[in-house]
Amino acid sequence: MSSAAEQAAVQETVREAGAPAGRQSAPTAGPATVWPGAPTPLGARFRVGPDGVAGTNFALWAGGAEAVELCLFDEEGGERRLPLTELTHEIWHGFVPGVRPGQRYGYRVHGRWDPWTGARWNAAKLLLDPYARAVDGSFTLPAEVYGHVRDWPHQQVADTVRDERDSAPYVPKGVVVHDDDWAEDRRPKTPWADSVIYELHVRGFTKLHPEIPEELRGTYAGLAHPAAIGHLRRLGVTAVELLPVHQFAHEDHLLRRGLRNYWGYNSIGYFAPHADYSASGTAGQQVGEFKRMVRALHDAGIEVILDVVYNHTAEAGELGPMLSLRGIDNRGYYRLQPDARRYADYTGCGNTLHVVQPHVLRLITDSLRYWVTEMGVDGFRFDLAAALARSMHDVDMLSPFLAVIAQDPVLRRVKLIAEPWDVGSGGYQVGAFPPLWTEWNDHYRDAVRDFWRGALPDVRDLGYRLTGSSDLYAWGGRRPYASVNFVTAHDGFTLRDLVSYEQKHNEANGEGNRDGTSDNRAWNCGAEGESDEPAVNALRRRQLRNLLTTLLLSTGVPMLVAGDEMGRTQRGNNNAYCQDNEVGWLDWSLLDRPEWRALTELASRVLALRHTHPVLRRRAFFSGRAQAADGLRDLAWFTRQGEEMTEQDWYAPAATVGLYLSGRDIPGRDAHGEPVTDDSFLAILHADHRPSGFLLPGPPWARSYELVLDTSREDQTAAPGTVHPGDGTLTVPARSVLLLRVGE
Repeated sequence: MSSAAEQAAVQETVREAGAPAGRQSAPTAGPATVWPGAPTPLGARFRVGPDGVAGTNFALWAGGAEAVELCLFDEEGGERRLPLTELTHEIWHGFVPGVRPGQRYGYRVHGRWDPWTGARWNAAKLLLDPYARAVDGSFTLPAEVYGHVRDWPHQQVADTVRDERDSAPYVPKGVVVHDDDWAEDRRPKTPWADSVIYELHVRGFTKLHPEIPEELRGTYAGLAHPAAIGHLRRLGVTAVELLPVHQFAHEDHLLRRGLRNYWGYNSIGYFAPHADYSASGTAGQQVGEFKRMVRALHDAGIEVILDVVYNHTAEAGELGPMLSLRGIDNRGYYRLQPDARRYADYTGCGNTLHVVQPHVLRLITDSLRYWVTEMGVDGFRFDLAAALARSMHDVDMLSPFLAVIAQDPVLRRVKLIAEPWDVGSGGYQVGAFPPLWTEWNDHYRDAVRDFWRGALPDVRDLGYRLTGSSDLYAWGGRRPYASVNFVTAHDGFTLRDLVSYEQKHNEANGEGNRDGTSDNRAWNCGAEGESDEPAVNALRRRQLRNLLTTLLLSTGVPMLVAGDEMGRTQRGNNNAYCQDNEVGWLDWSLLDRPEWRALTELASRVLALRHTHPVLRRRAFFSGRAQAADGLRDLAWFTRQGEEMTEQDWYAPAATVGLYLSGRDIPGRDAHGEPVTDDSFLAILHADHRPSGFLLPGPPWARSYELVLDTSREDQTAAPGTVHPGDGTLTVPARSVLLLRVGE
């Protein structure tokens, strides 16, 4: 059926059945005048004019709208509607005297309802300001929140029938905020090569912490508490990467099942810190609380990186709710298919922001700059970054988004991390992002997992991954720290579950265990799930030590997931996005058990070694060529027989590899212009279930070796310290990592 014929058929159906009657709130009369105000900056900005009059300037881009009403709400929910009559370059604006910080507000945008052409204006729906700096209230998503009749009997055309009911009682409102001074803060400015990232959830990290006051648990203030920061400092991480803290909404299908979106990858307010994480209030207090959290982390030498979701919004596809952008200008904000009723979906979440559009690009970059300059954050991890790099359809590394970031004087100086893929055609772009960017390196994850479960067909890939992935990143001036190395992340198994489960167990999500990946590359050590068998549990803890140590000794930027250092489990759930409960929260009581406390101490010990030794955090790729006068190469690989690996060895399966890291002449100079030198190390990774002899390379590589780490040992509190001669045979315990310092 053609779109015109389909539209006519739907209109006839509407006439026969009748759409729900509109229930509009009765607005109070507005003041006699709204001053013209200014079209910039966008959003709601409180100010005192040169004439001494205090008030708030409101400015909203709504390109194709016919009219815009500013709606102000009092404490009882009473609504005052003020028409914004000034229009400059598609921005509706006005200055309202007397409106001060704490005022709640939203917009009603008038225009055509013609879904067949992508026009979905509906003034019955109160819309959140995309530039709102604070949000008060929660999205509950009843039928009134949808621009179309959600429960229309003919679902195939339900999105074309406009719902006339008022949504204002059911949606949160923006809050006018006045920015305070940020000048006292001192950023750590940790170099990329020295960085260690710790991915955590604000709520989940603090919710069960016994030393944090109960009223602060699960909040920004809780993360700022000395007990939380103390753990981060003892561990030795340099940056926290916070799962989304932009204001987000819970999906309807989760609310119907009694669940919530826990991770937060469903953003709707790109300037507002998520209100549910505030201990001090939601009428703007959350902004100050967030800033105080950042200051506290900075004072401890810890940077703050935000996981941001600019690729899609919480409005989902054509059957989703009308919360903000859809009702402001659907065609202007979202990528639409040739059939403009439908959305182009490169994200798997129903919609994709049209970043090529100047006003969308402005929204994103204004948001990023705000979080840097006003909120004090130090960088961003971009969820599904390939979707942002698409021009009209294909991923383009010269896209407007990447070009704007590269020349922006604020953004090009902060840490930029790409999740270098999306779900669309051609979306997998690992290794392709330009200089300035680092990337989540899933090649690293897969190679390390496969090696320790004995599934690597050969060791070529492992060699690249342990040394910075030069095959992916040694171009365009990029450095080893372009690779964010990780074994686990928020999506997928925790580290403990990776060695305890081979199959996902996501039944609690209510989706029949269909959600989450089935490609886990996991080995359960002989039993699925929790076990009472001492041998199984001992093997699992050894594998945890191997995985952690491998990650923290590898060249590149290591990323730990909160709780992996203490054996956190999600009971086999590898997609805990909706588990806002003990499954998703960090269980701090694990540290009361000596075996998990020992794992934490191992992670801290290896990180201390990393921070002490520049050869473990190189700023340049290994060359494999002689760097010093003695003719020794900066990197060499050895077999168990003590011989350098040949090309044939690289193409063969191997359970044991030796990695010699020379600290004699590390490229680059220190802050005072002096050459960088360090100890040299030999790392032996042995994944076989049997012990093995390893012939230690003798002169000129080394005369002796001092054992520094041995993951076969549960207790790492005392340094092994044993010295072994060069040309001597060392017995490597089954499934273990040994790190030896080279003696001259």
